[in-house]
Amino acid sequence: MAHKTLHSNQKLFTLSLILLSLSLLIFFIFFGSKNNIVNRFKVETDQPNQLFTNPRWFDLIQEESNGDKKIKVGLVNFNDKEASQYEVHGYGSLVDTVRLHFNCVSKVREWKDFFPVWVNEDSNLHPPTCPEIPMPRLEEYWDLNVVVAKVPCDGWTTEAGMRDVFRLQVNLVVANLLVRSGWAKGPDVKWEVYAVFIGHCGPMPEIFRCDDLLRKEGDHWVYKPELKRLQQKVLMPPGTCQIAYPFGKTDNARQNKLKNRQFNHREAYVTVLHSSEAYVCGAIALAQSIIRTNSTKDLLLLHDEHVSPRSLTGLRTAGWKTRQIERIRSPFAEKGSYNEWNYSKLRIWLLTWYRKVVFIDSDFLVFKNMDWVFHYPQISAAGNDRTLFNSGIMVIEPSLCTFEDLMLKSFKVGSYNGGDQGFLNEVFTWWHRLPKEVNFLKYFDGNHSLNREKIPDDLSAIHYLGLKPWMCYRDYDCNWDIKERQVFASDKAHEKWWQVYDEMPERLKQYCGLSPHMNWRIKKWRRIAKKLSLPDEHWKIGVTDPRQYNLVQ
Repeated sequence: MAHKTLHSNQKLFTLSLILLSLSLLIFFIFFGSKNNIVNRFKVETDQPNQLFTNPRWFDLIQEESNGDKKIKVGLVNFNDKEASQYEVHGYGSLVDTVRLHFNCVSKVREWKDFFPVWVNEDSNLHPPTCPEIPMPRLEEYWDLNVVVAKVPCDGWTTEAGMRDVFRLQVNLVVANLLVRSGWAKGPDVKWEVYAVFIGHCGPMPEIFRCDDLLRKEGDHWVYKPELKRLQQKVLMPPGTCQIAYPFGKTDNARQNKLKNRQFNHREAYVTVLHSSEAYVCGAIALAQSIIRTNSTKDLLLLHDEHVSPRSLTGLRTAGWKTRQIERIRSPFAEKGSYNEWNYSKLRIWLLTWYRKVVFIDSDFLVFKNMDWVFHYPQISAAGNDRTLFNSGIMVIEPSLCTFEDLMLKSFKVGSYNGGDQGFLNEVFTWWHRLPKEVNFLKYFDGNHSLNREKIPDDLSAIHYLGLKPWMCYRDYDCNWDIKERQVFASDKAHEKWWQVYDEMPERLKQYCGLSPHMNWRIKKWRRIAKKLSLPDEHWKIGVTDPRQYNLVQ
């Protein structure tokens, strides 16, 4: 009996396996045929014959074209052998691939050629020119649906790799092709375009935003770019070898390209205070200076718990909207250093209810309306040194995924100065040069020392480096009292700050008083300067600033 039962169970098990196999066969017959053709779309990757299975971009394109139109795919940075392997087996009538031809940028060109330390801004002279970055003949590729590019990733984690000119060229080629195809039929015609990047390093985040990333699978990155933003990028000079174009003030050709494509969105000037109240007075003066220029933008101040309720009252009275944040420590800063918490500035990327913001340090003063700066894309800034920008004022496009990416990189990517400026320059290597008039650095060394009292009258803003005016007596710039800080000294610039102070309401001036410690420190420096007999002889000036007698606690 037991033998018969065992035999019966074996027959049932065998029958179950047969039924299961038939079920799976029927499933694959009826449903497997509906799988997208991209399951067979073979691409060249680090692993030969790897299939990029079920990519979202192809589904979206099929849906857009109702599945009955041929999809044109452009291949960038593929050689002939690689391009021949990029084919569709059995579905050639649905996909048409074309290899895009362009000359590679000259190998003798270096990043510094495109991002020089200084460029001539004199409008009376011929504008500087940029080295050539060759592009394809865009008029020949106006009807692409997808651009697939192999991204150069050799050494991309190093400074040389992040600043690789050929990597920049590949990204700009893709961007130009997408914009050309996307706008070819006019701004009113819906023509969706997509980009697929192959390579573990992905595209340059300065050009292709993480917000436009549809899917990442292995070393494939699929983007559906917002063409209005991408067009701003391709209209920029290829580097900071030229001043970036202020949209709305460009030549007729560029105006025509941008006609009817301007953005309607909220924008704001933003500053950040953290760790102490040392810059409260500066932020109050900054807000008053911006308001004097009849700006139409919001003023938003981010602060941590170290700013007192009393100071917040003054900041709001000055014109700032305020929002409390949690500060962020700079991983590479020394404990107790001036820039220990400077990564708090990264919080500006969380302001996603604004389409665009202009970050501005609270040691600035604004003298002319600068609302035109909002027409620039991220990241636009004035030069600082070598191929680097100064983060004191910069155009930002808030984005949650960008903030998350910055936070992840903050522990991996170093900072040459331990603070936010060094870090941001390693993350955003491709940036756009604003004219120096929006960020006039109060810094005078060597041959420039004679210019310290010849501050141009047509400046849009001054960046008060060194000891701040409200930390000195109003009689002169106290950077003169410390030999190592005299590169920051300018009585003319100092005077301009106090002119704004004089125009402030009395209820705001109380936030710019001297504490006993600040007063003691200024006097100490004056005594040392006198003992050293510093040749500028500012230590001889009689101080009349009434704040020295009305100290605040």
